[in-house]
Amino acid sequence: MTSTLTTPAPPGERTTNAAAPRGRTRILALPEARWALAALTLFLAALPLYLLEAPAWLWGPLFAAVYVTGGWEPGWEGLKALRDKTLDVDLLMVVAALGAAAVGQVLDGALLIVIFATSGALEAVATARTADSVRGLLDLAPATATRLLPGGGEETVPAAELAVADTVLVRPGERVGADGTVLAGESEVDQATITGEPLPAAKQPGDEVFAGTVNGTGALTVRVERDPSRTVIAKIVAMVEEASKTKAPTQLFIEKVEQRYSVGMVIATLAVFAVPLALGDDLRSALLRAMTFMIVASPCAVVLSTMPPLLSAIANAGRHGVLAKSAVVMERLGQIDTVALDKTGTLTEGAPHITELRPLPGSGLTGDGLLALAAAAEHPSEHPLARAVVDAARERGLPLATASGFASAPGRGVSATVGGHAVQVGSPGRLLPDDAEQARSAAGELEEAGHTAVVVLRDGTPVGVLGVTDRLRPDAAATVAALTELTGRPPVLLTGDNERAARRLAAEVGVTDVRAGLLPQDKAAAVRAWERQGRKVLVVGDGVNDAPALAAAHCGVAMGGAGSDLALETADAVVVRDELATVPAVVRLSQRARRLVVQNLAVAGVFIAALVAWDLIGNLPLPLGVAGHEGSTVIVALNGLRLLRETAWRSTLTGGAE
Repeated sequence: MTSTLTTPAPPGERTTNAAAPRGRTRILALPEARWALAALTLFLAALPLYLLEAPAWLWGPLFAAVYVTGGWEPGWEGLKALRDKTLDVDLLMVVAALGAAAVGQVLDGALLIVIFATSGALEAVATARTADSVRGLLDLAPATATRLLPGGGEETVPAAELAVADTVLVRPGERVGADGTVLAGESEVDQATITGEPLPAAKQPGDEVFAGTVNGTGALTVRVERDPSRTVIAKIVAMVEEASKTKAPTQLFIEKVEQRYSVGMVIATLAVFAVPLALGDDLRSALLRAMTFMIVASPCAVVLSTMPPLLSAIANAGRHGVLAKSAVVMERLGQIDTVALDKTGTLTEGAPHITELRPLPGSGLTGDGLLALAAAAEHPSEHPLARAVVDAARERGLPLATASGFASAPGRGVSATVGGHAVQVGSPGRLLPDDAEQARSAAGELEEAGHTAVVVLRDGTPVGVLGVTDRLRPDAAATVAALTELTGRPPVLLTGDNERAARRLAAEVGVTDVRAGLLPQDKAAAVRAWERQGRKVLVVGDGVNDAPALAAAHCGVAMGGAGSDLALETADAVVVRDELATVPAVVRLSQRARRLVVQNLAVAGVFIAALVAWDLIGNLPLPLGVAGHEGSTVIVALNGLRLLRETAWRSTLTGGAE
């Protein structure tokens, strides 16, 4: 592996070869979010006035405004659904809120309106952000490409107009315009967006390159092998869009339950009103009984059974560096039974580090001397390997000699004059002479152990070999063990890196199932295969190449420290502080939240069933019905808020009981 990295292209080249960045949708640009915020603000303004028993003319208009701002949109959508002969629960919730207000329970109805308005806003934000992330991915592909003409000239054309068999020129620092094969030139290409590999890959004639990857310091002539609509980047876009649309497999079941509940509640309410009236009851008494039924049968407690535990879990996780994007995400995290982990940037830190110093016999150098010599030559370079060498020397406090005559050669390495000696640092395969058996043996041992070998030559003679590797996260092994305990099976490693490096790292952390050399579509295909087997897969990754798998999985978690924008947007949850140990912790927190949801549903169900039975069989007084209904709501809300406590998070880290 050489020691040169992509150098920044001149400003002119960047502007001609990159699409204009697209803006991110602002939350308040969404009408659902604006209406929900207005309803919440009005509710919070009215609440203290109502609780302090201020005159009704003070809080009444505010509550009325809550009903209008938060309820008009779901009410209107419900009416349109009714026109299509579909009855949804949103319309019933608006009707229930109005019914509560009609019998004096203004606060109860307003709270119900605020809950549903907020839920609709969160759904709209999630949809908009998914669309933003897909548009952002399209920006990876360059807008234009330089096509070579048969007569020897060149022209700048839109990348979308390239055709198979066209020949394009990729200058240093430019993005590759199409998937293709290198015909001429040597360079290094940063293709982390596609394969996830932490280091640029050396390219020479016959090698494959991908659209959207960034060329290094050499010029490449590339023959287009795929239509622009079928590039790897285009496939990633399509897979993310497809997986996002099919993200919730239980949606059809929920819609069926919603329809049955809605129809049943309407029929029951009408029956509670009409039957006593037909049997001779007076109009006021029949109406009061029906309105009492509407209130006690209202699913406020059921709604709060689910949201407080999940929202409390979201808030607690957020305080400790894990952002779950919705209550649905928090619920799904507790359902997973299979975990797939990316390697670079997930189990590892995503940056190369010097791990081995091997001066050769007869060189007269110590390990520090070898490192200082290599660092002096590498100092002017911006390649990740060069930064790793220089950083290692600085960490040891080694003085660096002044280098002159610095030069870099794509695919080979760097050369410079240090202390009167010609020093070369780079790829063993390109720099070592045929008779350098000791150096080749040392490099081979390092590569066999999963390191990247970098050879150092002085005046044409090998003097040592450096071993470079991507450092494992300190909590990686403990995280793998915890996830194994939670799911009953060890995690699987899905990586675009080479097999040897992947297996070496997997052995260190306790992973036995390793799938290496994968492109983004291969990772997504593996996840879909598990999903078809009935598994609920959690994918943890950080790069653009992980996005299709993150989207296809039952739940996706992105590492936020060095994660790509697309991975962060596609994932259902983000580890903001890059602490891998928080992944099993948030899974445990989700499992506890789901247990509280079940407890709350049982409590809410008992209250609703008892109050409804009382109203139908006996004569439930309206104040007692309201008290029972509100009491069940308070109980389930307080039970759900238990997960806000600090002890709830600490216990998830240790795996103990709360």
